[in-house]
Amino acid sequence: MEKSLYTAKQKAFLALLKQVRVDAGLRQEDVAKRLKKPQSLISKVESGERRLDVLELRELCIVLGTSLVDFSRRLERVLSKSR
Repeated sequence: MEKSLYTAKQKAFLALLKQVRVDAGLRQEDVAKRLKKPQSLISKVESGERRLDVLELRELCIVLGTSLVDFSRRLERVLSKSR
C-alpha cells in the first residue's frame, strides 16, 4: 500500500487547503498570526511536510472562513472527480 503522504489524494487535499487560503485572501503569515503559530507551520502543512489532526484542521478551517464540514464536502467533490 502506498503511503498516504505521496498519493494523488493527499496532493489534492493540500491543493484544496492552499486554494481555500488564497480564496480567503490570506497569506500564510496571516493564517499563522490568527492561529498564534509560526508561519513555518503553515508552510509545512501546505507542503505536506507536517500533517494535521482533525482538530487542527477544524481550527484552520475556521480561520479560513469555512467550516470543517464545508471543507470536507469540497474535498469529497475533488476526490470523486479523480476516481
